[in-house]
Amino acid sequence: MAVDVILGLQWGDEGKGKIVDYLATKYDIVARFQGGPNAGHTLKFDGKKFVLHTVPSGIFRPNLINVIGNGVVIDPITLKKEIDNLDDANVNYEGRLLVSRKAHLILPTHRYLDAASEAAKGSEKIGSTLKGIGPTYMDKTGRNGIRVGDTFAPDFKTNYDKLRAKHLGLVKLFPEIEFDLEAEEAKWFSSLETLKALPMVDGEYYINDAINAGKKILAEGAQGSMLDIDFGTYPYVTSSNTVTAGVCNGLGIAPSQIGEVIGITKAYCTRVGGGPFPTELDGEVGEFLRQEGGEFGATTGRPRRCGWIDLPQLKYTIMLNGVTQLVLTKIDILNKFESIGVGTAYQYNGETSDRLPYDICTVDIDPVYENHKGWMSSLEDITNFDDLPTEAKAYVHTIETALKVPITMVSTGPERKKLILKEASGVLS
Repeated sequence: MAVDVILGLQWGDEGKGKIVDYLATKYDIVARFQGGPNAGHTLKFDGKKFVLHTVPSGIFRPNLINVIGNGVVIDPITLKKEIDNLDDANVNYEGRLLVSRKAHLILPTHRYLDAASEAAKGSEKIGSTLKGIGPTYMDKTGRNGIRVGDTFAPDFKTNYDKLRAKHLGLVKLFPEIEFDLEAEEAKWFSSLETLKALPMVDGEYYINDAINAGKKILAEGAQGSMLDIDFGTYPYVTSSNTVTAGVCNGLGIAPSQIGEVIGITKAYCTRVGGGPFPTELDGEVGEFLRQEGGEFGATTGRPRRCGWIDLPQLKYTIMLNGVTQLVLTKIDILNKFESIGVGTAYQYNGETSDRLPYDICTVDIDPVYENHKGWMSSLEDITNFDDLPTEAKAYVHTIETALKVPITMVSTGPERKKLILKEASGVLS
């Protein structure tokens, strides 16, 4: 049985958590394959709102196994808060939330180093969430990191102290910032006991055994494809591979095991922090889009930059990911727009192109737009695609035709039930 993949096609915040939660009933296992607490997957159901940062979004479905894969970096403090919230909501996760022993740990000094480094950049900040993600992945590739499985070793505290000392030496290279390390370490070691109480697995064996046993597995990505360390808007990117290829390293499976690739895109576009954003809208239209969409980060609370949908950007990430079907989210946010822009091409270096330039951070890009008539009506209670306003259906058709990938679901709100199945395909069949 192949592993299906669900991931974001923009700069994150595409609504992946809701779609994972919806599709989870069709699977036996949901597995996170990369990222860390810099991700924030928001789910709304039964009048309640939940934000997950580390725990896979299938946790609210009874009997479903959820795996935190080796490609994820874990902050025990953040994980404990999520688990406490699950306890408060009476979610029974016992035996259903598994952790790969090879997942790396975020230490308090990783966050200290992250904050000091970002503060020193001044106006050249890359928009770090200050969660210690970058320094943790740096230690991972530098072969200095501490993994979940290492916490059971007799020399764990010795190795912790060595890495801590290294970080404190590096912090001295930057201007001094306020960080209560003693208090953060006390919380970290207390929270570590909660993590260690969860079932530990050799993730690569666990997932491959499940594949061989015919189990249905959904791999859940964090952050959007445009934040991929190799193919995103470098250096304004995250520290891991957010595209489909990251599933293989993040869970320990072969490329031949990948099945459906479900790409999520908003009906418009957003990004948090610095970096290029060709279709960004400044002024009143962008602010109206932000307010209508409630575009404030689930992890940081920062206001998101907003703009029209960008088809060249989506063609790029569809190519990188091998997307087999699309989910279009937050189309309801466009309900009050008389005219809706669609970015169809870029103009740069005297040419018109639908390809991203090598260094999108330095090239001056002028997007080419097509304007589409808005529907100026609510999509509340619409459950059938054919019942959508004519203009809304035309908008969806325009995107689908340009991207040459079927749109199988259209989300009209944050709640579970606000989802229109457009056509049966793959996992929807």
